[in-house]
Amino acid sequence: MFFLRLISKRLPAVLIVIFMTATSMADTANVQEQNTATRSSAEILDVYKRATCGCCGKWITHMQEHDFQTVAHDIDDLLSLKIEKGIKPRYHSCHTAITQDGYVFEGHIPAKYIKKFLAEKPEGTIGLAVPAMPIGSPGMEMGNRFMPYAVLLLKKDGSSEIYARVRSLKEQYQ
Repeated sequence: MFFLRLISKRLPAVLIVIFMTATSMADTANVQEQNTATRSSAEILDVYKRATCGCCGKWITHMQEHDFQTVAHDIDDLLSLKIEKGIKPRYHSCHTAITQDGYVFEGHIPAKYIKKFLAEKPEGTIGLAVPAMPIGSPGMEMGNRFMPYAVLLLKKDGSSEIYARVRSLKEQYQ
């Protein structure tokens, strides 16, 4: 009898706890589904670099902050990879990123230009490049110092054209 009275007095509280726990678990599952969907819809970049390159790591962080997934690969023979992917020596920089579709992004390219390129996918191209390592480009930040640079559109025939000109620190992030 005592047990029945205890259950009848406590039953509403127990049901509330069970309901709140179930609701919380459902909310957590929904958030996890949304996070998975966001991650799976983000472009994945395989980034090839040397293990000791600090600016490459900073560029990877820039890409992640702008909704790209990255997978870093530390390799010693970057030159062979660049040649295999059709990136001419005059376009080389310290790292090469490659999409699942095979597009290449050479050097310290701001995320906004990679997003634009991937939305357009210009015919007859292999990707974009920022040759060398311009001061102030993503990953090459040095306070307020900045060196204007061009983002080049790399074509399948080995030629290039200017895709964008970056004239200020602010411009590359807007």
